[in-house]
Amino acid sequence: MGLDQVRIIDLPTITDPRGSLTFAEGARHVPFEIRRVFYLYALAPGTKRGGHAHKWHDEVIIPLAGSFDIRLDDGFQTCRYALDCPSTGLFLPRLVWQDLENFSPGAVCLVLASDVYTEADYYRKYPDFLAAVGGKAHA
Repeated sequence: MGLDQVRIIDLPTITDPRGSLTFAEGARHVPFEIRRVFYLYALAPGTKRGGHAHKWHDEVIIPLAGSFDIRLDDGFQTCRYALDCPSTGLFLPRLVWQDLENFSPGAVCLVLASDVYTEADYYRKYPDFLAAVGGKAHA
């Protein structure tokens, strides 16, 4: 796993004069069965979220409203995505550190996860994550 697995997913969208409808089906549009859904909203200015990596599960992050940035780190390289389109998602495989920031006013971030919540799935300390992947710190 690593940044080479991260990718933008274009979700199916139906648009007519009434508006647009975007959808995602597990194991069809999202590369896993969806076991958990959660969303972030009412984010105070300057809020940062994430600050972790998952040991076992994968995620797709979708900006339902507004925009935000996500900085990714696999222990060997980093990259940054600016997410602002509700018909696209960002696939994040396990063992990728994620930091979400620069939320616009009214931003809503939807997360589709491949497994249910369990605290044991998280690396919450960056040095522990680096030790697990054999990587080095990035600025």
